[in-house]
Parts: sequence; C-alpha cells; structure tokens
Amino acid sequence: MNTRFVSGSIATLAATLAAATVLSLTAAQAADSYLQQILERGSVRVGLQGAFKPWSFPSPDGALQGIEVDLAQSVAEALGVKLETVVITSANRMQFLQQGKIDLILGGMYDTADRRKVVGIIEPAYWTSGPTLLAKKGVIKSWDDIAGKPVCGKQGNYYNKQVQTELKANIVAFTGNTEGKEGLRSGKCIAWLYDDAPISSDLASGGWDDYEMPVPALYNNPWAAAVPLDEVDKAWGVFMSGMTYRWQASGKLIELEKKWEVKPSDWIAEQHKKAQWDTSYLKGGN
Repeated sequence: MNTRFVSGSIATLAATLAAATVLSLTAAQAADSYLQQILERGSVRVGLQGAFKPWSFPSPDGALQGIEVDLAQSVAEALGVKLETVVITSANRMQFLQQGKIDLILGGMYDTADRRKVVGIIEPAYWTSGPTLLAKKGVIKSWDDIAGKPVCGKQGNYYNKQVQTELKANIVAFTGNTEGKEGLRSGKCIAWLYDDAPISSDLASGGWDDYEMPVPALYNNPWAAAVPLDEVDKAWGVFMSGMTYRWQASGKLIELEKKWEVKPSDWIAEQHKKAQWDTSYLKGGN
C-alpha cells in the first residue's frame, strides 16, 4: 500500500487553499501560465480511456460516459470552460500529455516512481485498485476460502506469489486474461485472481451475471491524475491537487460509486473520513 495517500492530508489541505487562490487570480497575474492558457482557450482537454466501463466508455450516442468522465466534467465546471474528451490508451497517455495533445490524464493510471519522472503526478489519489477475486456467486465468502484450492491467475502478476505463499492458494497461471477467465468458466479454478477495476468492468458488462467479486482488494494501488511534468507545482497542478482533495472531502467519489454501481471501496470511504476530519480540524472543530 502506498502510504503517501494515507498520510499527508495537511499537505492536501494546503493544496486546496492554494487552488482557491489560483481561481481568484486576475488574468494579468496568471498571464502566460498553463492554467491561463486553458481559460483563454475555453476548454480543458482530458485524456480518458474509451473502453473501460464503468470509468469511461461510449454511451449510445457515442459520447463518453462513466466515473472519470464525470470527474473530468467537474474540472471543466470548476474552471468555467468546456470539457474536451480525448481517447487515450495505457500505451500513449503519457506521450499525449508530453506532446501537448491533452492537459490532464484521468485514465486509471497507477502512481509509480518511473511515471513521476515523465509526468506530473497529482496528489492525493482519486481512486485505487488491487487484486481481488471473481467467482461464482455464493462460492467464496472470504480470502480464507481459497486455501488449498486452484485459483486462475495471469502469468507475471506480482501478487500471484504473495497469494500463493500467504493464502495457500494453488495458482494456475495463464498467459492472458481471456484464457484465465475461461479457466474459471470451465471449472478449472474456484476463482479468477486479478485487479478489481477490470473485474468490476467485467461484472458491469452483463456477461458475468452469475458471478461476483466476493472479497475486498488485498493491496491498494492508487490511481493518479497527471498534468505536464513542469506544471505539477505550478498553478495548473496546484488547482488539480485541490480538485482531487475536494472529490474526497465532498463525498463525490462515494456518490459516483453508487451512480455507476461499483462495489464500495474501503479505501475511498477511509479517504473521505480522513478528509472530513481534516476539514473540521481546519475550521477548529473537535
């Protein structure tokens, strides 16, 4: 678990206050800043994955919809500009940001040390994911139920060995996701071990009606918004830090879980609770 997002809340409070300051800047004061360019353009270009239900996926009319689309819209509304969505992939999202094709990434991207060398990672995180299980409804009640049982997994996933060693599961590793999930369907395994975000996406697709995600994620991998690398400590990055903190403090992320029928995350609930404490502390509450 990345402890930066479990601590450091006071720093994010400072970011929120700084963001409010940024919004109050005059055009002259903010001249030549990246944020001012967005305001003058009248639109914010946000990179979103186009086939990642329920985070960002096409609606019947072809426009993008989903959790991250709603978050992107809230950014546009806070700035008083239009939202311009740009479809990205895991392979090109950072390049698009570097090349100036987008202003912001909201695309299910893990915060890693290597990525921090390339793009401006925004703190705090706005979502998280980690390994969990997909199984037939009613088969599994807790992580203890996989001890000594065959569990389908994907070759190379870092948590396979940990689950096998600590939880005593017998990992049956497949080369790809499709093969692994087919192993579950055909009864070769009691469950499919994978990241909870794609499992949530599978459950939302309608093709897994007899299955469920019965246990919470084991380890949290925070998802970060990102701005151009040299903007992370400037007006645009500070504004986005304030936005992500407000998503936590306001309960917006919890609302989006309900709206898009995502299984409630303990991590999101904890971050909201911490943000509420920080807000009362700032106001002099008990």
